[in-house]
Amino acid sequence: MEKNVIETHLAPKAIGPYSQAIQSGHVIYTSGQIGIDPKTGELTGADVESQVRQAFSNLEAVAAQAGAAWANAVKLTLFLTDLSHFAKVNAIMVELIPKPYPARSTVGVASLPKGALFEVEAVFVL
Repeated sequence: MEKNVIETHLAPKAIGPYSQAIQSGHVIYTSGQIGIDPKTGELTGADVESQVRQAFSNLEAVAAQAGAAWANAVKLTLFLTDLSHFAKVNAIMVELIPKPYPARSTVGVASLPKGALFEVEAVFVL
């Protein structure tokens, strides 16, 4: 199996032993992205909206490095530390991601790296 590492400076560097994404054939598997500003290495804010927007921006940058766009997304997994933010995340997704929407799972978690409120990972197919 061929595996190509996808990396871009337009998204935060990995904060552990993993790649931003791996491409195998026509499929791109991304690691989770949180709302870290790639220029500062810090969370974009304490509010969920700013973190969600930055996390999606980071994910979009990684996908673009592999030649993918939101139209190529087939599966998203969302992680929220507070499921009461579910409607806010949905509203932002409607703004950013075109129909037909990818399949999606949303998971409530106790905590995320760096105290983030939201994380997103995706699978794209070229």
